[in-house]
Amino acid sequence: MSRVAKAPITIESGIDVSLSGATLTAKGKLGQLTMDVNPAVVVAINDNEITFTIAKVEKKAEKLAWAQAGTARANTANLIQGVSAGWEKKLSLIGVGYRAKAMGKSLDLTLGFSHPVVYALPEGITVETPSQTEIIVKGMDKQKVGQVAAEIRAYRPPEPYKGKGVRYTDEHVVRKEAKKK
Repeated sequence: MSRVAKAPITIESGIDVSLSGATLTAKGKLGQLTMDVNPAVVVAINDNEITFTIAKVEKKAEKLAWAQAGTARANTANLIQGVSAGWEKKLSLIGVGYRAKAMGKSLDLTLGFSHPVVYALPEGITVETPSQTEIIVKGMDKQKVGQVAAEIRAYRPPEPYKGKGVRYTDEHVVRKEAKKK
């Protein structure tokens, strides 16, 4: 039985959550996000609280239904935070000559290749570069923000000998010892 699904979500003021059929919609100051809910999950919205339980299922499928309820609860909490405060991921560039520059709907990266890398940002994602070696990816959708950050990191992942590359700000890179003569 999912412990995550048993915790109710409190809805803050200024956020409107509605359920129509199997689609859950959250509206807030940053915009609107929708999510489809699994048919094995029952969502109840009362006043300013959302609760999750499972529908009547046979005993074999009960464990899977509770897992789906926990997933639905976590995704709903992510939707609510996304429309109220948004999500952000911070990346750092480590290496001589590595630079980043936000230009409208694209990100210009200089990562030691013979050519600059231009990353086109998807809809709903914004990028800030407070300095040449810092990138902040922001957006409402947690999955999109993480995906964009992972794609930017994939251009030059941190290497284990000098630690050069694109890394998350809170990421710890395990360093290897250099080859001995």
